Amino acid sequence: MGGVAGGIAREAKDSRVETAVGLRIRTRIFLRWMRVVRWMRRGDSLAMLEICCFSDFKIYPSRGRTFISADSKTHRFLSSKTESLYHQRKNGRILSWTPHYRRINNKGVVQGAAKKRTRRNVKYNRGVVGASWEAINARRNEKPEVRAEAIAKAKAKAQSKTRTATKA
Repeated sequence: MGGVAGGIAREAKDSRVETAVGLRIRTRIFLRWMRVVRWMRRGDSLAMLEICCFSDFKIYPSRGRTFISADSKTHRFLSSKTESLYHQRKNGRILSWTPHYRRINNKGVVQGAAKKRTRRNVKYNRGVVGASWEAINARRNEKPEVRAEAIAKAKAKAQSKTRTATKA
């Protein structure tokens, strides 16, 4: 009799382990489901909103269709149209009437709010080592005749230096 009772106890222990594993799996499925589900306040009670897995439209309570695939994933559809398109393997991101398409392609967004304002770099002038900004600006703004005259003087001075260096 002790052996039979021990066997029952062992089975009970195994079933507890299975229920813990099952609980973990059920919890994981529930949490995945909660990501899809939205809550909507209706009066004082909360109503559950789900999202269509094809078109991203909201599915209100008592609306929509459910499809459970062979791998036991649950797919909620807003209408028979979205379900049919899903089974035809159409892509909801390229159908222009779906919110998913509109979100991806920035449709219906207010233009003022959609454009991101860019910061312009402020340019300011400053001197370089050995020359102040005033000196640089004065050289830049001088007339071509004055500049040609200064270049001619510099050439003459350089030639006179080379002549004195060769004589010595």
